[in-house]
Amino acid sequence: MSDAKLTTSAAAPASRRRTPRWLRFGIAIVFGLFYAYDIWEGIGNLVGLNQTAQGLDTQFSGFGLFVLLTGILLPILVYLLAAWLGRARGAGAQAALFLAGLCLNAAIAADIFMFGLGSLIA
Repeated sequence: MSDAKLTTSAAAPASRRRTPRWLRFGIAIVFGLFYAYDIWEGIGNLVGLNQTAQGLDTQFSGFGLFVLLTGILLPILVYLLAAWLGRARGAGAQAALFLAGLCLNAAIAADIFMFGLGSLIA
């Protein structure tokens, strides 16, 4: 009988308590709104800079178009990666992954528009 008690008590710490589904989806939705804003910002940059370039009677270089499209697609890819990596983790780790992805998006957006703006226009 002591062996059975020992086996069940040894198995108890091995099983982790899973994060409730509503909490995982809630975190994903809240951070998804921030990522959607990043996507909207990327679309706004593409449209706004295109209008500015046309006003200056020039156009984007191929690299410039690539950079601006990356500003739209990167938040989508980072969100999907953070959701995939955080799917089996706790709520805090999942939120930290989404937050790290937002920081990555912000750093890349700042890099594009602070240092690469001159090379966007041909």
